[in-house]
Amino acid sequence: MNEIQLIRNQLIAERERAGVVARTCIAALAGADPRILTPGAALEQLRQASVEYLTCVLAWFEERDERLRERYAQLPADDPDRRSLEQMLGGGGSSREALERLERAAGHSAGESDDAPGSRPGQRWQEFARFFAGPWTGRREAIERVLSSNPRVADWRAIGGMDADSILEERRRYARVRQCLPPGTAAPAGS
Repeated sequence: MNEIQLIRNQLIAERERAGVVARTCIAALAGADPRILTPGAALEQLRQASVEYLTCVLAWFEERDERLRERYAQLPADDPDRRSLEQMLGGGGSSREALERLERAAGHSAGESDDAPGSRPGQRWQEFARFFAGPWTGRREAIERVLSSNPRVADWRAIGGMDADSILEERRRYARVRQCLPPGTAAPAGS
């Protein structure tokens, strides 16, 4: 396996595990009574571990998009890959928007209260889930398709921005989510 394939595999694994964490957290929390999400409670531990994992991974993807934008801005203006990526990166589904929706779902946005109209925690988690599974995932898949034809290892290294420490950090955070699953909750698939 060459270096590009290793980087691609890690990016795909991070995207897939983020999806697993999002679905697991949403399934556990969407219908939960906010009063049971007290410090130390199993569901609160799962919520916290999931939010920390998703925040970390989504921030990494946002940083990658910025490096991707900078890298491809160096190509000629009429380059088809540059134009495709500019369209994707300028459109919806950004990790920044996913982070904002995650923050609202987690109940940390300033000025929101659990009893505000239309702000029930379950609704916010469902809104995050729809965005994550739809626009965010679609954008990631489209970017991966364009990048798949890039044979330059230096580009993949720069865009991926990963090293052994970041890979281990992602795996540690994912393992924490799995450890925080309350009894009777199905463990998320994946490694």
